[in-house]
Amino acid sequence: MTAAADRLAEARELLASAPVVDGHNDLPWALREQCGYDLDALDIAGDRSASLHTDLARLRAGGVGAQFWSVFVPGRLAGDHAVSATLEQIDAVDRLIERYGADLAPALTADDMESARKEGRIASLKGAEGGHSINNSLATLRALHALGVRYMTLTHNENNDWADSATDEPRHGGLTAFGREVVREMNRAGMLVDLSHVAATTMRDALDTTAAPVIFSHSSARAVCDHPRNIPDEVLERLPANGGVAMATFVPKFILPAAVEWTARADENMRAHGLHHLATTPDAMAIHRAFEADNPRPIATAATVADHLDHMREAAGIDHIGIGGDYDGTAFTPAGLDDVAGYPNLVAELLTRGWSHADLAKLTWSNAVRVLRDAEAVAREQRTLRGASIATIDTYEG
Repeated sequence: MTAAADRLAEARELLASAPVVDGHNDLPWALREQCGYDLDALDIAGDRSASLHTDLARLRAGGVGAQFWSVFVPGRLAGDHAVSATLEQIDAVDRLIERYGADLAPALTADDMESARKEGRIASLKGAEGGHSINNSLATLRALHALGVRYMTLTHNENNDWADSATDEPRHGGLTAFGREVVREMNRAGMLVDLSHVAATTMRDALDTTAAPVIFSHSSARAVCDHPRNIPDEVLERLPANGGVAMATFVPKFILPAAVEWTARADENMRAHGLHHLATTPDAMAIHRAFEADNPRPIATAATVADHLDHMREAAGIDHIGIGGDYDGTAFTPAGLDDVAGYPNLVAELLTRGWSHADLAKLTWSNAVRVLRDAEAVAREQRTLRGASIATIDTYEG
């Protein structure tokens, strides 16, 4: 065997005992867009590589032991429309878990994650992407938690009524007073505060407010790629005191500086064809591929992601980093990390860079399990100190 093959075999052996907890996978939204949630039409028990980044065989090949399935809805859905679409996403995840019970295990707690690993199943958790999903209602937030949602990303690509997004014009200067109450109620419920997608001001306000560790479910290092979706060093450096975990994403436009400008042009091309720039339907991908044929795309690799993880480890410490690929939520992926089967290639790259097995086990498994366990402990304490908040946005914002 070559040295590279040896490293890959070593990576697979490591993942057998410390599998990947992936912070973000958009399969539910892809199923909504591609087949209207018809699980017979896109049966992930079969090979779905022609249209999806995710199926059961590739999850197994990638050494995935736990997956936060994103119950995302786009910002263009507002009010009760956003809430009902989020419920449909939750239902889709529940039906996936029920249908594929031999491979997917429902998980609500850190103990559930450990139990699933021992059973050889993939722990399946839910994460809501975008605070607009609760329609400014703390009761709705609690209802989502009761339905199994274990993190909420405070914004998506647009500001909402109480938090600023990284990719919108500043409106609030971070979190509003009601936004801080949302964070406190998430702490009380045991729902992780996810700071991917939010403005740096919102990151800082959330860290100033929260009693529980936060996560970044799919964000990389701004010092390595200067994109507003990434995490500034001064925020990464606050994670040890907070106990949180930053999970590096694989999206090329967030990790490879040369891809930022190219993606802006590709997005504009999509809009010129009357499509949303984030669309990944077959028709949308055909337009992307035609654009790429005329405009060669800068290619990220597993080494590109490893560069971010090296930096994030230096800035935040080994106990505060993880992985959040964002598969099925992006049109393009790095070479070698083409789909969910690619995680061993990243681990092999990190082994080549001298990462120890103990450090890699923290990155892939134990950091993410620990952060959920810590949030659960904070929730138990908070419930002894305060009851459920009945505040409304008008209570704070008038």
